[in-house]
Amino acid sequence: MAALVNCRAVFQPFRAQINFIGGVCKRDSVLHAFLTKRAPRCVRLSSSDVKSGDDLIVRYLDGDDSGIVVLGINRPQSKNAISKNLVTMMSEALESLKQDNKVRTVVLCSMVPGIFCAGADLKERAKMQQSEVGPFVTKARTLITELGTLPMPTIAAIDGAALGGGLEMALACDIRVAASSAKMGLVETKLAIIPGAGGTQRLPRTVGVSVAKELIFAARVLSGDQAKSLGLVNHAVEQNKSGDAAYLRALDLAREFIPQGPIAIRMAKLAINQGIEVDLKTGLAIEEACYAQVIPTKDRLEGLQAFKEKRPPHYKGE
Repeated sequence: MAALVNCRAVFQPFRAQINFIGGVCKRDSVLHAFLTKRAPRCVRLSSSDVKSGDDLIVRYLDGDDSGIVVLGINRPQSKNAISKNLVTMMSEALESLKQDNKVRTVVLCSMVPGIFCAGADLKERAKMQQSEVGPFVTKARTLITELGTLPMPTIAAIDGAALGGGLEMALACDIRVAASSAKMGLVETKLAIIPGAGGTQRLPRTVGVSVAKELIFAARVLSGDQAKSLGLVNHAVEQNKSGDAAYLRALDLAREFIPQGPIAIRMAKLAINQGIEVDLKTGLAIEEACYAQVIPTKDRLEGLQAFKEKRPPHYKGE
């Protein structure tokens, strides 16, 4: 497993013990009793579980959920606002994930009840010199671009407010799941600025140009149900007492992806992402090139053999 070295992100498999050996994080198996109960949740950790300053919790799930990685934003004192430190830690985490072929799906969620991400940390921003603002926004934009270009599927689980940069982060994910009570919107025009981390580009590509203009011009905040009706989120679910209904639905989706061929999923994502930006003829050429990448794989042969033997395939990403 790839590990983050010299960064403050914490790797914590659910209810599993973590051993650090020479700077490498080694995963133990999740307790069987925990696995046989309900699905692991993005639980709200106590102060004894999370060290001060652990703004990002990175969890590698185990057992039947092996291959799913959960990124949990954890800045309760700032409503998960995007700070310099969070940008640094998320960038390091994404770089690690990008290089790990064992990762099948990434779920982005919040460790803080009622909040996904409130956007930029305006208190920190107010202390910046004018010359610092531009470079910080560039780093944040680069981070969200990196999230959008991860080779494996990404799912944003929006169990609370996702405003400004928080919604831009969710828009960079392949799939969005929201609690019906969640609030989301690109509200930057209220502050006499514009979305600066991809919102003006990704929102119209998601809901259409005219609708995106209306939402941004009005700085409108939508509920999860309203977002679903516009196609901004794939699924809207009723919130539960634990406040993690969107996360649990995201986990269910991730579990649907796990049995499929991992190389095929990565190539399908690449074909879609690149093809949607070009004309159909060029897009078909991109699809052909991506298809060519799966032909020599062992997984393709395993799929054919499993079909012949009428059994579930066992894909290894080879």
